[in-house]
Amino acid sequence: MSNVNSVVNASSEVKKVVLAYSGGLDTSAIIPWLKETYNDCEIVAFCADVGQGEAELEGLYEKAIASGASECYIVDLKEELVADYIYPTIATGAIYEGTYLLGTSMARPIIAKAQVEVARKVGADAVCHGCTGKGNDQVRFEGCFAALAPDLKVIAPWREWEMVSREDLLDYLAERNIATSASATKIYSRDANAWHISHEGGELEDPWNEPSKGVWTMTVAPEDAPNQPEYVSLELEQGKVTKVNGEAFSPYQALMVLNEVAGAHGVGRIDITENRLVGMKSRGCYETPGGTVMFAALRAIEELVLDKTSRQWREQVGAQMAHLVYDGRWFTPLCESLLGASKPLADLINGEVVVKLYKGQASVVKKRSPNSLYSEEFATFGADDVYNQKDAEGFIRLYSLSSRIRALHQQK
Repeated sequence: MSNVNSVVNASSEVKKVVLAYSGGLDTSAIIPWLKETYNDCEIVAFCADVGQGEAELEGLYEKAIASGASECYIVDLKEELVADYIYPTIATGAIYEGTYLLGTSMARPIIAKAQVEVARKVGADAVCHGCTGKGNDQVRFEGCFAALAPDLKVIAPWREWEMVSREDLLDYLAERNIATSASATKIYSRDANAWHISHEGGELEDPWNEPSKGVWTMTVAPEDAPNQPEYVSLELEQGKVTKVNGEAFSPYQALMVLNEVAGAHGVGRIDITENRLVGMKSRGCYETPGGTVMFAALRAIEELVLDKTSRQWREQVGAQMAHLVYDGRWFTPLCESLLGASKPLADLINGEVVVKLYKGQASVVKKRSPNSLYSEEFATFGADDVYNQKDAEGFIRLYSLSSRIRALHQQK
């Protein structure tokens, strides 16, 4: 009874809601549900264009209005996503649990921020998302809402309504004569943006099943990729890709070019079982073709320009950043601190890299940088005038001094 009363009391306070809207089955059902549950409140649909593709956006405005929304804002965030969220994150070296390039996670802060901006613009008193109660995204979105707009009420239908299946949602829409192109069977759950696409569900729920070819959408199967390698050159300035094969591009445009080139060679596929923030494990397949090439290029220049202790520090920052982004804590002082710590090192990442694409692999075969600490004169095994090998004896004696003292004590 207390739960029912709380919903009733809350409904009287909600006049206008901004819904994160995708046009899919869930959010199509959420619009009429909100109006029925919250005293015929006004619904403003919001969609973030983060590079999920034209097909996902086609007819979205009309669909939102037909479902009962009073307005629909489609906000282009593609360039900002890559320049202000993806590049700073990958500059830290953030990789979650060793393999995941954080494609879904990096997009959530900018989407939540834009949703709040729309809510402020239209004078809404609530925001709503369609995330399930089992996933990471509910935490990511609501963590951002808390940091940016703690005064706005957050509505999460999957934690409130009694519907539990696609069939329930389809029946709900049919009863209200709301058209939908969704079917009762949805093989995979997918999330796409400019950086990547994720795949979950279907046969992937059993980790003993190898992903079928029908899972992958951005990349060809490595065994079906061209039998001849392709070489692509990238120029970097302060940790950002500015040119591909000698042609200047914006951050988003460079990513799009690399997605196409690398995807044709089967680059960027991973199949992992990860630890979700909410405590359970989930199996997902991710495709990040252009991002994989960018990451390889960044690390290659990093190898040239960072000394040992700087590299070690960057790795620590990257490990912290990976969990921060995955856990949805972008708008926090810790995030600002980590980004600030990585920037002086990222500013050194200038140079040119040539990446070889072949059968699912992206291998750096050439690299150079004006900031390089590598010296052939020092590294050569031949005769040289810059390194006296006898100097190593004193260094080793001091470096191993504590071990020597410990051993002498043990001998006594």
